Amino acid sequence: MKKINFAFGIHNHQPIGNFDHVFEDSFHKGYLPFLKIIEKYPDFKVSLHYSGVLLEWIKKNHHQALDLIKDLVKRGQVKLLTGSYYESILQVFPDWDKIGQIEKLTRLIQNQFEIDPSGMWLAERVWEPHLPRILSSANVKFVILDDTHFKYSGLSEKALLGYYVTEEQGYKLNLFPISKTLRYTIPFKEPEETIEYFRSIATEEGDKLIVYADDGEKFGIWPKTYDHCYGDRWLERFLEVIKKNSDWISMLHFSEVLKKLSPLGRVYLPTSSYAEMSQWTLLPSAFREYENLENKLKKEKLYDRFGIFVRGGFWRNFLAKYPESNHLQKRVLDLSYKIRDLEASKKVDKDKLCQAKEYLWKAQCNDPYWHGVFGGLYLSNLRNAVWKNFIEADKLVGEISEKKKNWIKQRVFDLDKDGKDEILVETPFMGLCFLPHSGGSLVEIDFKAKSFNFLNILSRREEGYHKKIRDLSKRAEEKPVEKENNDVASIHDLLFSKEKDLDKYLAYDWYRRGSFLDHFLGEGTTLSDFSSCQYPEQGDFVNQDYQHKIEIKKDTLYLTFLRDGWVWAGDKRVPIHLSKELKIKSKSADIEISYNIKNNFTEPVSLWFGVEFNFGMLSRDSGKFFYIKENKLADNGLAATSSEDEVSDFGIKDNDLGLDINLKTEKPATLWRFPILTVSLSESGFEKNYQSTVLFPNWKLNLKPQEIWGTKIVQGIEELKKD
Repeated sequence: MKKINFAFGIHNHQPIGNFDHVFEDSFHKGYLPFLKIIEKYPDFKVSLHYSGVLLEWIKKNHHQALDLIKDLVKRGQVKLLTGSYYESILQVFPDWDKIGQIEKLTRLIQNQFEIDPSGMWLAERVWEPHLPRILSSANVKFVILDDTHFKYSGLSEKALLGYYVTEEQGYKLNLFPISKTLRYTIPFKEPEETIEYFRSIATEEGDKLIVYADDGEKFGIWPKTYDHCYGDRWLERFLEVIKKNSDWISMLHFSEVLKKLSPLGRVYLPTSSYAEMSQWTLLPSAFREYENLENKLKKEKLYDRFGIFVRGGFWRNFLAKYPESNHLQKRVLDLSYKIRDLEASKKVDKDKLCQAKEYLWKAQCNDPYWHGVFGGLYLSNLRNAVWKNFIEADKLVGEISEKKKNWIKQRVFDLDKDGKDEILVETPFMGLCFLPHSGGSLVEIDFKAKSFNFLNILSRREEGYHKKIRDLSKRAEEKPVEKENNDVASIHDLLFSKEKDLDKYLAYDWYRRGSFLDHFLGEGTTLSDFSSCQYPEQGDFVNQDYQHKIEIKKDTLYLTFLRDGWVWAGDKRVPIHLSKELKIKSKSADIEISYNIKNNFTEPVSLWFGVEFNFGMLSRDSGKFFYIKENKLADNGLAATSSEDEVSDFGIKDNDLGLDINLKTEKPATLWRFPILTVSLSESGFEKNYQSTVLFPNWKLNLKPQEIWGTKIVQGIEELKKD
């Protein structure tokens, strides 16, 4: 009789910052029913991975589920996998963080379930060749990866019915290839189809292994899968058919495979992740070309043979594709080195430093660093959670390293590793990051009292899938486009818009959104033109290089940005000198900005000048509103668009955060306001996301030769008094 060995693994994770109702819904629709079903089938062996984030939540909210897992472990049905505690993409953080996060989850598993995990789930299966040394140092014996990784090394489908060994500098690691065929049949095809596939690969010797390992969210949490897996009993029917064929399908834990079967050989895998991820990392034009080539190969029935040679980018490309992701990762990286340096000091509060490291690791949770079929980076609540933990860690580091009560410091260095310097300014109240090379703009405002970054925003940019949104709009479809049979579609096959007319929001920014951005508008520019970034920018200031100088006097830092640039005034290109001096105090969260604009032309000029401020307030709900001291507004919501004249005192109040962000202008301005809304893809379809509210005070100027116009703007942040 021909036989086959079968190893089955499930990965469960919810990101830091996800809403509690999402955790709760996922638990009741996926995690718990899955456990209850497999409990009925004690011979069905499963390797389970839970991120530390999810295990903590289950322990706090549904402790009885941990008891169930422990029972399954005791009877030998379940083995647990370790991994990065906060489900980090380990490769982009220091080795000490890699090992620390793995060891932390291993300890939790040992203490909670009385079992030593020998294998690891690698977040998003992002592989890089240097990992074996690090993972082996953390006592990891094996990792489960996609078969795609192995095929990139030239191995055929038939050569993947087992496991391989790799090494780095002599540190050995076992690697199991996940079958892509099974990833698309389980649980989306009828169980018998999987059995037929097993028959096709079974051998008389019974020495072959087939591996399934994928997200547990496929079993009840992804769209339509709850009814499919539990209402239509797919999971039970699958387990029944495995049990029925147990005479030739042998269920094995991965650790058992290592003892029973010999490795197929040695392999060295290139940098890779699963195939879909490699496409998501690409810039829009390459994204579409990749898709076109895949479709062409499939149409010509060449994909099965040559598709493996069609490769996209790799995970780190997200740090080039999204400056906001790169900025966050580099801030976390920089802080990790600070903590490492403090650890070497004998005279340091070790408990406080340990707490700072814990916050730092939480800030490494992978979900808000990238974007694919999941919302990820586009979701402000996920970004906010990571920023909040980063700021908490940064505050503790400041408390440890700074001896004075009121202090102020600055660093000028290439933070984001693009060859150009950034300026970091830190006080007990704030953390600020300026880009001298991009308009002297401000791209980070950490208000430490609330551990909140007001510039945790995402600029609007084209995504490769936006063309599909336009196509959907043309066809006016409101239902998912699925396969023609009755199978439940994978989220990779779904095409659905959660609301109508999303194509109207597909505007793209040609500069990175931030604050203190200096605009010169063309005559006739409308608020609509400006808000959609389709307007004539007459100056060369917004994203260009500014010179800067920094001076600290007692408890105040003076940061001055200067640029000699050009502005089109009618048909004339006019030389303009712009300076903006920022005054930042160690004892306050206020920033005072003094603007001076000088006409260096030989004739009088008319200019339309404005300063852009962005505030990312997480949402546009009723707990947050815009105000103008001088006016009553018909609509004070953060999603509203309006133009108001003669304004000098305005801002945003956030009752949820308990904050008032106020701006005062020395000279009354026309004030434009509008929201920045992005359109992204999530597992439930295309959706609109609120990113920030833009406040844009602007003035029309008439300057004689050598005349200087100036104004002062004060940005203040205050905590609202409780009733």
